[in-house]
Amino acid sequence: MTETANGVLFERTTTLGPVVRIRRVESATPGMICAVIEVDRRAGTPRAAEGGMPPAIMAVEGETEAAVVASLLPFAEDDSAIARLLAARGIR
Repeated sequence: MTETANGVLFERTTTLGPVVRIRRVESATPGMICAVIEVDRRAGTPRAAEGGMPPAIMAVEGETEAAVVASLLPFAEDDSAIARLLAARGIR
């Protein structure tokens, strides 16, 4: 798995346009790897240039990068799972 300069481990565009990312973030637990799922609804629009990070809708910690990505990937690849996670967080 290749990590980009901004920590993106996985990225895809949903059928409706927003971009789903798995991003590596700093872990609160020493020696552990933490990654989050985020949905960038501004991707592909003029507002995308404004910068900033969308809120995380799911987070996982694990011993390896591959383990955390494997835990998050089934959710990140499924549009209906993303919709449920967004609804659970009160994000439309």
